[in-house]
Amino acid sequence: MLLSIGRKRYEPTSERDSIHNYYEQMVIDQVLRASNRAAGDSDFLADVACVALNRLPPRYVRHDVDMSFFLTPAEMEDMVERVVHAVNAALDYVQSREQSTDD
Repeated sequence: MLLSIGRKRYEPTSERDSIHNYYEQMVIDQVLRASNRAAGDSDFLADVACVALNRLPPRYVRHDVDMSFFLTPAEMEDMVERVVHAVNAALDYVQSREQSTDD
């Protein structure tokens, strides 16, 4: 996923395509839970997700199961809390930027 950006269609995929930031799916899921607008507006969803992801430390994995296997329940809860806070802040930020450009 991560390394496929900018790849030409004819280039073969490889195991390195499975490298991704564990927070990506968590953030997208949280944005969809927190905002009805995100489900129908992919640009808004992407903007909020990018802002939120930039507020979180990267956690790169090849397989999601690796992360859940090595985390304690307390660590996973901390990650969920971080995602909720980052998404809420990102929603506020993106919406405030839209309002300031409308003025």
